[in-house]
Amino acid sequence: MADPHADSLYDRLGGELAIMASVRIFHDKLVNDPSIGAFFDGVDLAAQAHAHIHFLALAFGGPRPAGGRDLRTAHERLVREGLSDAHFDTVVEHMVDTLRELGVSGPLCAEVRAGLDRRRDEVLGRAAKEAT
Repeated sequence: MADPHADSLYDRLGGELAIMASVRIFHDKLVNDPSIGAFFDGVDLAAQAHAHIHFLALAFGGPRPAGGRDLRTAHERLVREGLSDAHFDTVVEHMVDTLRELGVSGPLCAEVRAGLDRRRDEVLGRAAKEAT
């Protein structure tokens, strides 16, 4: 049986090991950014890293993790605390910057940005926009 994720962005980035390697750098950027760091106060960063690995795998066309909360539910508290498009944009920029630091090409970084952006409305608790 063929791998349903073959040639996905997830695989082209290097799969689970590459995502895992990027998350540590990514988390350092998130936690140390004054505009979003407070969202991580009191958060178990090891558990959060695990959640980010699963989220990134899903956003990049990799395997869907078993169990766990959907993105809307997982971010409800943060949305109530003010999580906004500006914060989402900052997170995306940190992910793209992390991948660039790790040598990921510009075209793949653009795909990463698009893959994350497709999850924006779900993360921010909004109804998906209609295609025009």
